Amino acid sequence: MKNFALIGAAGYIAPRHMKAIQETGNRLVAAMDKFDSVGVLDSYFPEADFFTEFERFERHLEKLRRQEAAVDYLSVCSPNYLHDSHIRFGLKMDADVICEKPLVLNPWNLDALQETERETGRKVFTILQLRHHPAIIALREKVAQSDKIHDVDLTYITARGHWYHSSWKGDESKSGGIATNIGIHFFDMLLWIFGGVKHNILHLHTHDRAAGYLELEKARVRWFLSIDAKTLPQAATKSGKSIYRSITVDSEALEFSEGFTDLHTESYRQILDGKGYGLDAARGSLELTYAIRNQPVSRRSGTPHPFL
Repeated sequence: MKNFALIGAAGYIAPRHMKAIQETGNRLVAAMDKFDSVGVLDSYFPEADFFTEFERFERHLEKLRRQEAAVDYLSVCSPNYLHDSHIRFGLKMDADVICEKPLVLNPWNLDALQETERETGRKVFTILQLRHHPAIIALREKVAQSDKIHDVDLTYITARGHWYHSSWKGDESKSGGIATNIGIHFFDMLLWIFGGVKHNILHLHTHDRAAGYLELEKARVRWFLSIDAKTLPQAATKSGKSIYRSITVDSEALEFSEGFTDLHTESYRQILDGKGYGLDAARGSLELTYAIRNQPVSRRSGTPHPFL
């Protein structure tokens, strides 16, 4: 049984990490969040010590280390812009780190973290859960068997209210913007299946939507991301849905809506078995989303997504 600590216990994604720690037979000994709405701990680890101040959390982990009850892993579920700092904190506390995506916001931050890994002898792992989905694994294996260039459409709309823009998620300097905050796991999936980026064109980029065209080694990709409910297809709104997710490959839908709930647990299993995804695995999607965030919009080249 390994000892875990967790930063960001009040966040949306934290319960998936708590569940993964529990289902892999390990123990959460300490958690931290500046917000104290963390009753979810009672469902998983009511005995975990909880802190709302980072300094007291750090002191507690140091005390455990001196008592030979040190934390083996630090799970980072904090806001995107804090990941880099919290990862380095975990490494310097002599723990391996499991961090939600995006691992960091800028590609050069990965280089600095690799140096800290070498200095501490500890490792950083990221959650790339779609790589564990059976349907996606099967598609990757199929694509690898030929040199065909596939036509792919990615559409992901997840409606968000006005609160989103008042939170850190609405601040591009903290979240990385739409492409990073809601799209990075889909971009990682596409790169994992179809290979690296050969050409990248941005057709639209606002505070609530983005779209573009990618040429990968084995795919031509039209993509559209949005948090605006007005962009939902009519079929989705009629059925009362606030989320629309669609990926088509050569006009055939990729069905992967089932099986999402256990992918964090599978990610933890792989990490604990020494097979997790580290810093290098995250680089491709981070470089792509960084480029999207900083490149100019162009309507003069590339095939636009149908939603445009």
